[in-house]
Amino acid sequence: MALQFPLAAVLLLLSAARTTKTTAAAQALPGCSDKCGDLTIPYPFGMNKDCYLREEFFINCSNTAQPPTAYLMTSNLTVTNISLDDGELRILNMGAEDCYNAQGNVTSNFPYELSLPLPYTISYTKNKFYTVGCDSLSIFQGFRGEDELEMGCMSMCNRLDIVDQYSCSGAGCCQTNIPRGLKNVTVLLDSLDNHAGIWEFNPCGYAFIAEQGQFNFSAASLKKQNNYQLPSVLNWAIGNETDSCDEAHKKTNFACKANSMCVNGSVGYLCRCLPGYEGNPYHPDRWLPRASNLCQNGQCLNTFPPGNYSCSCHKGYKNDGMNDKSCIEDDSKRHSKIVLLLIVSLGVSVGFLVLFLGISWICWGLKKREFIKLKEKHFKENGGLLLLQQLSSHGSSMRTTKIFTAEELEKATNNYNESRVLGEGGYGTVYKGILSDDIVVAIKKSKGGALTQSDQFVNEVIILSQINHRNVVKLLGCCLETEVPLLVYEFITHGTLYEHIHKKRSSLSFELRMKIATQSAEALSHLHSSISTPIIHRDVKTANILLDYDYTAKVSDFGASRLVPSAQTDIQTLVLGTFGYLDPEYLQSNQLTEKSDVYSFGVVLVELLTSKVPVSKDRYLTSIFLASMEEDWLNQILDDDIVNEGNIETVKKVANLAKRCLRVKGEERPTMKELEEMSVTAKHPWGFNANFCGEENEYLLGSLNSDAYVVGVGGGDCSSSGLSVGTTNAYDSMKNQLQLMPYGGGR
Repeated sequence: MALQFPLAAVLLLLSAARTTKTTAAAQALPGCSDKCGDLTIPYPFGMNKDCYLREEFFINCSNTAQPPTAYLMTSNLTVTNISLDDGELRILNMGAEDCYNAQGNVTSNFPYELSLPLPYTISYTKNKFYTVGCDSLSIFQGFRGEDELEMGCMSMCNRLDIVDQYSCSGAGCCQTNIPRGLKNVTVLLDSLDNHAGIWEFNPCGYAFIAEQGQFNFSAASLKKQNNYQLPSVLNWAIGNETDSCDEAHKKTNFACKANSMCVNGSVGYLCRCLPGYEGNPYHPDRWLPRASNLCQNGQCLNTFPPGNYSCSCHKGYKNDGMNDKSCIEDDSKRHSKIVLLLIVSLGVSVGFLVLFLGISWICWGLKKREFIKLKEKHFKENGGLLLLQQLSSHGSSMRTTKIFTAEELEKATNNYNESRVLGEGGYGTVYKGILSDDIVVAIKKSKGGALTQSDQFVNEVIILSQINHRNVVKLLGCCLETEVPLLVYEFITHGTLYEHIHKKRSSLSFELRMKIATQSAEALSHLHSSISTPIIHRDVKTANILLDYDYTAKVSDFGASRLVPSAQTDIQTLVLGTFGYLDPEYLQSNQLTEKSDVYSFGVVLVELLTSKVPVSKDRYLTSIFLASMEEDWLNQILDDDIVNEGNIETVKKVANLAKRCLRVKGEERPTMKELEEMSVTAKHPWGFNANFCGEENEYLLGSLNSDAYVVGVGGGDCSSSGLSVGTTNAYDSMKNQLQLMPYGGGR
């Protein structure tokens, strides 16, 4: 491109220097205006008395519209162009309309009439007659002299999908030619079935005359409910039907002036400039200017008889040898000019190339330096120094995470394409990414760059780096060199628990829901009790519980989580979390404890039992649930799809457990450790036998008739232990002492 540009520029300048543009001569009579807005009005047309040849050439220019609008005589036909050479007049033309309502009643039916005085006729070469609609029959009537002509066009279709989308071929649109020499036209439009059955996509039919190429049919044309107004072409001429050139020469009012000639038109005659002249051939008593563009690279000389000319070539040019009416470049001059152009172009191109390379090298160096500084700036703003400080203080207790480059993650997410968005929360947007080794990951992009959000980002890295649990989403790495911080997690395939419960992506049985609750409880218990520095999640909710391919629960989103220093049971902090899940005690006191997570987990249990959202129309699910427990109408809010006679008792026990988690005072709630121990001891989600002897019952998993059962020791004092079930007879002999329920936990 660098080599081609200077040569092209030189050639363009030389070409422009050789070209001479001719300005047309004045179009109107002396003292008369030739402009109505943007429209040029040449004589024999005019806007004022004594400015036009005859009344039929009167142009009425209305200045009330902006820009001013020109009308033909006293009609409402808008004139958009007047051509002297072709004898054509372009107008804006209306059409016939036929519309119905949904009940099949006529709402509008307007025919169209066009009556033209001589010397105007409708151009049969430039126009077509169109009918648009799926139940439209049009009749076209016109007069050519004293002869009346009549024709029609029918457009039918009963469905939108059979319409030829971009062709006026009969289905939804039809067209036909216009007879020659028409001066009066009437268009009538009717319907065969009042648009019944097609009204929704085609309430109206239309018929109109339009210039070819100015109306482009499409299926959208059928839905329009406003009439068409499209350009049409009229032919005009001087005189009437009998005024041919031979007859017109004999008359004193012959319109063709000096240096012009007469040609026969469709009606009457037209005037045109002789060869070698240009301007307005109707202009009276004015010699027309010589046409300078007939002799490029030379001077045009008129010769006898009028209309003939020859070319006197400029220096460096010569006649082409065939005639004296054109000039061509002399060979010797052409060759020397080509050599000069090549030398100049080559020199300019090399200069531009050197300059371009030099500037590019400097810009590349500056951009590289700026890019390095920008990475350092982003590293600091995204909490990089704080992260290094935290990593140093925690030492070997933190797992090693990979540091990704910005380019790696941009490529993995297809430049963060919207189609890769998995979800969006209060702390950022999560994208699906595919790394270079085809590993699928989830990439969390933090929102904005505020200091508190950078702290949350670092907080999440520190917390997740200390956790290694199968029910906590794994942190694979992070990126600090981008404008906003990025975290890379393992990809969890089945979305969130919230989506499965409320958006009906899948049907989760009661047993599967309890399995997910059990695993979530184990994860939270691990955070609270099993690591050196306990962690409070602070945003436990179904949207932050992800499900793997086998519906294994994965607790995620630790942006709001807090580390609890040893020997400290609560933290004074700003309230963070999600309405509907927030611990009311934490909300009032700003004292964050692990019991705040227990409360939020209780809300999750209620969601699992009812399949209802925590907040709807300013009503909290927890309030409704607790009221139902107090008033003994729990069955009215349970999800009927998961509750049945076989598990209703278990459902009630889980509901009682949720009620304990939702107690107002945190000290009265169970710990996550206690919840986990209930689940592990029972080998099934919580308290199947809690009413017998408290929470210390031991259960054994046996087999009875190929079905798995949870067996609990009865007897009230729970003193027996080590019981196993073998045969049906053994079960029958002890059924009064056993609590037996089908096992569906999947663990």
